[in-house]
Amino acid sequence: MVEQAKLSDRIVIDSAGTGTWHIGDLPDERAQRAAKKRGYDLSVLRGRQVAAEDFERFDLFLVMDDMNAAALTAICPPEHRDNIRLLMEFATRDDSRAIVDPYFGGDESFDTVLNQCEDACEGLLKALRAQLVP
Repeated sequence: MVEQAKLSDRIVIDSAGTGTWHIGDLPDERAQRAAKKRGYDLSVLRGRQVAAEDFERFDLFLVMDDMNAAALTAICPPEHRDNIRLLMEFATRDDSRAIVDPYFGGDESFDTVLNQCEDACEGLLKALRAQLVP
């Protein structure tokens, strides 16, 4: 979406977890399959944990749920805590507060996650465009 909006030179995207359990791992195979059906290639991604320098490097931290928000807030310097937001705050079609956890569901759970993420990312991109494009 960022590339299509021609904002790749203004927006840097990264992904990291709050725990150590998936460091170095590929995304879940079910997530990769669901994403591939929509044209996303997740095979280049590897799990990493949020690092202290991330709080200086990034302006916005989007989390999937309240548990991740609390975990990130616990390690975040106080001056950057306002930069932690729930991704679903930006959704325009789905009024859920959190992204569903697909791990214990079937393949359809990963489609639901993608639906939620795409909805929220469209809203986020609209908000960012208003700030980044004169």
